[in-house]
Amino acid sequence: MPDLDRLLLAVIDGNWKSAAAVTQAAIDAGVPPLTIVTDYLVRAMDEVGRRFKCEDYFVPEMLLSARAMKASMEIVRPLLIASGAEPVGRVVIGTVKGDLHDIGKNLVASMLEGGGFEVIDLGADVAPERFIAAATERRANMVALSALLTVTMPSMKTTIEAFRSAGMRESVKIMVGGAPVTQQYAEAIGADGYSESAGAAVALARQLVGL
Repeated sequence: MPDLDRLLLAVIDGNWKSAAAVTQAAIDAGVPPLTIVTDYLVRAMDEVGRRFKCEDYFVPEMLLSARAMKASMEIVRPLLIASGAEPVGRVVIGTVKGDLHDIGKNLVASMLEGGGFEVIDLGADVAPERFIAAATERRANMVALSALLTVTMPSMKTTIEAFRSAGMRESVKIMVGGAPVTQQYAEAIGADGYSESAGAAVALARQLVGL
């Protein structure tokens, strides 16, 4: 039986090659894919988020850990889908219309996936209609909106209003974030939650889906 604590350390240390190797060895040894995710990947990304919050880790370290987690998930994800295992939630994420920045959004997406969520990443410069279409098609219960520019922040409000007009506001939780975004702004535009960091976004997402 492979030492799965090595997977925990590989993700925390950002060693994607080791993460992939240990994951494959675990699968070959018959370890259930869901166990790998919930007992090791989620724990690892929780620790990465904690270190970021304590300023022991910074964005480069988080990106390396996210890459290691993704290397493991690429092996595990098809098996989870085949087994019919349900994620803790489905999140549609994207940078709002007019904003082409995606580094922060990519980091949040990776953290959410490491936290057990199914993530539908629409990329950058995403119109409200695309968020609505993706949330409908994938039966998402959450949408995450990102903006890095002050001038694109109003697109967050427009997107939330579009969900309201589509009659989906009660069924879909909406969280927002990005460098210029604040808790006060999130409340003003009617968002369900605001996160100031990628690590905190996972805790917020879990809270919003009732975990």
